[in-house]
Amino acid sequence: MANTPNSEILTSMMTTTSLEALQSSDQRELMDLVDRLRRTGLSTFLQLPQIVVCGDQSSGKSSVLEAITEIPFPRKENLCTRFATEISLRRDTEEAISCKINPDKTHSQEESDRLRRFSRTIQNFSELPSLIDEATEAMGLGPAKAFSKDVLCIEICGPNRPQLTLIDLPGLIHASNKSQSEEDVELIKSLVKNYISKQRTIMLAVVSAKNDYANQIILKMCREFDTKGARTLGIITKPDFLRPDSENESTWLDLARNKDIYFELGWHFLKNRADDQHSISFTQRNLEEQAFFKAKNYASLSRSMMGVNPLRDRLSRLLFDHLREALPELEDELNAMLSKTLGELEVLGKCRDSLADQRIFLAELATSASNIIRMGCDGIYEAPFFGSVNIDARVDAEQNFVRLRAVVQYLNMGFAEEVRLKGHTFQIEKDSGLEKAEGTAKDVEPWVTAKKGARNTRNSPIKMQRQQAIKWVSHIQERLRGRELPGVFNPMIIGHLFREQSTNWEPLARKHIDAVANACKRFLLEVLNSIGTPDTKEKLSTLTVLPFMKNAHSGAVAELERVLIDKSRHPITYNHYFTDSIQKLQQEHLTKALMDNANSSAVTVKLKTFPEGKATVDKEYIDPLLLKRGIEQSIEHDMNKVAAGQALDAHDAFYKDEMKFFVDVVTKQVIERQLLAPLAETLSPKSVAEYTDEKVQSIASEPLEVRQLRTHLESKRRMLEEGAEAFHAAVVGV
Repeated sequence: MANTPNSEILTSMMTTTSLEALQSSDQRELMDLVDRLRRTGLSTFLQLPQIVVCGDQSSGKSSVLEAITEIPFPRKENLCTRFATEISLRRDTEEAISCKINPDKTHSQEESDRLRRFSRTIQNFSELPSLIDEATEAMGLGPAKAFSKDVLCIEICGPNRPQLTLIDLPGLIHASNKSQSEEDVELIKSLVKNYISKQRTIMLAVVSAKNDYANQIILKMCREFDTKGARTLGIITKPDFLRPDSENESTWLDLARNKDIYFELGWHFLKNRADDQHSISFTQRNLEEQAFFKAKNYASLSRSMMGVNPLRDRLSRLLFDHLREALPELEDELNAMLSKTLGELEVLGKCRDSLADQRIFLAELATSASNIIRMGCDGIYEAPFFGSVNIDARVDAEQNFVRLRAVVQYLNMGFAEEVRLKGHTFQIEKDSGLEKAEGTAKDVEPWVTAKKGARNTRNSPIKMQRQQAIKWVSHIQERLRGRELPGVFNPMIIGHLFREQSTNWEPLARKHIDAVANACKRFLLEVLNSIGTPDTKEKLSTLTVLPFMKNAHSGAVAELERVLIDKSRHPITYNHYFTDSIQKLQQEHLTKALMDNANSSAVTVKLKTFPEGKATVDKEYIDPLLLKRGIEQSIEHDMNKVAAGQALDAHDAFYKDEMKFFVDVVTKQVIERQLLAPLAETLSPKSVAEYTDEKVQSIASEPLEVRQLRTHLESKRRMLEEGAEAFHAAVVGV
């Protein structure tokens, strides 16, 4: 479209009474609704029903648009449409023509803002050519740039205007030339495809009878995106160039009858004004068109397939059916998008422009976080955050790890079991005949795996018979002898044996600290993930959670170091179970010795039955002399072995007592005191209130991209809410 000097037409009254044919009362209501939706800007997010006029270059698209609307668009010879033009007719009390530019999304923000600032208003059509020239210049079109993806939006208002929007697209280019580059060819194809691929777009596919329709790009493109032809109406222009009764004319008539390229919406003939007829009125144009189609060659076609007035009738019915079908689905899409947008805004949280807003935001977030953390630590899983239990997954698996107290209990019990089974260096087997030794090595639960950085421990303690153990203790005793008498062990040996036997406690405890610390960190990060905004999660994690967990882990390790220092001191216990255990062990040894001697002293004699004395029975009894001799022989005369055995018993009793104490100390003083007890203070209102202004701003201030996203979502929300109100008003008849 371009300028023309036809001032008589351009200054005509700004009414299009012919378009009333497009508008019954029901249709007006639907078109009013679509117009309200379009004016809210919803076409940016939703596919609104629209009519697109498309075709190859010089196919007569603009003339079709002009004939339908009876709006005299400006023209220049040999100049084509260079951008998409959206013509909106809108009913209003005031008559006016306004123009704005909708920038392509590929522009920079600065360029987009500049183009959006373009806004012009005129009072009559005589000013339309200069208005379009200004818009063309604003888009930067000229010798260096022939086409643009920007959209020129022309809104024509008046009391007699129908509600209608038509879009004129640049013509498809067959081949590049000196004024239209290959890049221009592809740009126009991309632009047209973008419009006609939308399922709510009605395509007026314009083909010129001057050229073979098989070679016109638009038909192939329409069939690509509308395979059934359900939303394509073919428009045949320039039939006056067909030689009457020619084979070519017959071919075009067959096309109009849907015999070649089938469109469900069919085909329609229009006769445009000739190049030398642009000064004639629309009334004269319509009369000449009617006269042309009265020729006998077109008698076989339905009158509804020829001329602009029948075309308006077809568009009227087509629009009504199309809108009636599309709007319910469109309303569902709008409501779904509004719900999604509100959810996205909720994720962003409240606007945080000022320092006060930022402190309030952090305080509210900290309150929510500390409540969840406290519930997790206390084992109260009532908040939605904790979700449902998955009994098919492990306690600390992905589906269950948020229930922190359960995870810590699980890890603590695993730690206690691992210390019991793998904490001792040597597994000293008890003498046969006695009850099985406590803590026999066996496989542990599959979750017990070495954490990164932890010291490796043996899979199982080294097995050792009691006599081997006594020999081992004897060797140590010889090297630790003091002033004690023969047969009496040096008390210092208990500490030495204990430290040797409990070597694995430290790596097991360190591994347990790592496991619980990782569980706590994982829990805290999930709390942040559930309540934090996208822009604050990483900041809170980096500036708060990770430093806290690092300090807590260091505190737990330091606490363990103190426990280990106490463990390395000389043995101390006032637990009466220590002496009870020693006596029990000694009683077991004595019992075994007596049983062994009793068994070796047993003799069998044959006794006659009484009173007959004819039969005999075997009778087993203990020979006192043999028993006495056995006991005397079982007395250990090696005083070093006696002392070693007593030392081993004392050590075993002390180890058992100390092992239980160590597990309790690690779980209480290290795990509970250093890791769990302070966890709720990680993100508490009190701790947040103590943040410096700089820290508050570094965490809670919104980055530029978040502010831009919020602005975008707020704008989108307003548009969608206005659209929802428009639907509501249409339903209640407002």
